[in-house]
Amino acid sequence: MKLNPIIADRWSPRAFDATATVAPADLTLLLEAARWAPSHGNTQPARFVVGLRGDDTFQRIFDVLRPGNQTWAGRASVLLLAARATADERGPVPNTEFGLGLAVQNLVLQAVDLGLVTHQMGGFDHDAAARAFALPEDVVPVVVIAVGKLGDVSVLPEELQARETRPRERKPLPEIAFTGTWGKAFEV
Repeated sequence: MKLNPIIADRWSPRAFDATATVAPADLTLLLEAARWAPSHGNTQPARFVVGLRGDDTFQRIFDVLRPGNQTWAGRASVLLLAARATADERGPVPNTEFGLGLAVQNLVLQAVDLGLVTHQMGGFDHDAAARAFALPEDVVPVVVIAVGKLGDVSVLPEELQARETRPRERKPLPEIAFTGTWGKAFEV
C-alpha cells in the first residue's frame, strides 16, 4: 500500500523564495481547486481574499499576522485570507468549518501538483483581518495561507531552521482511529 504522492509530498515549509512569483494561471487553478471542494448541501462557504507580494492586499494580510509568522511569511508570493460564509440566501449554513477545510485542502494539494508550497497559519488577529477587509458579519476569517516556491532554509531565523529540517511525524493510526468504543484502536 502506498500513500498518494500528492498527499505524502505536502508539507508546510516556512522558507519561501522571495524572488519567485506564482503565475496568474496557477493562482486561478488553486482557487478553482478550492471552488470544486465538496460542501454541505453544495453551500460552498469558502471565501478568499487574495494578496500578491508587493500589493496593498498582501500587506494588509501580512499586517494582521502574529510577529512569529511575520518573520517568514513576507517572502511568500501570495497570501490568502481564507474565511467561511456562515449564511446564504436560505439562512444559516451548517458545517462551514468542514466546507472551508475541504476547500483549503483542495487548494493545498493542487499547489503540490503545481510544484508550489503552502503554509497555513491560524496565528493572526482575526478581528483585525475582518476589519481590514470589511468582511460582512456572516463571514468569519479562519486561516491565512502563504503560497509560493520553496526557498533556502538559511533565510529563516535559527530556531525555525531546525523546525524546517526536522523529520515530519504523524500520530500512529491507533491513536486516531477507533472501533467499538472510544480509545479502542481500529486495526486491520
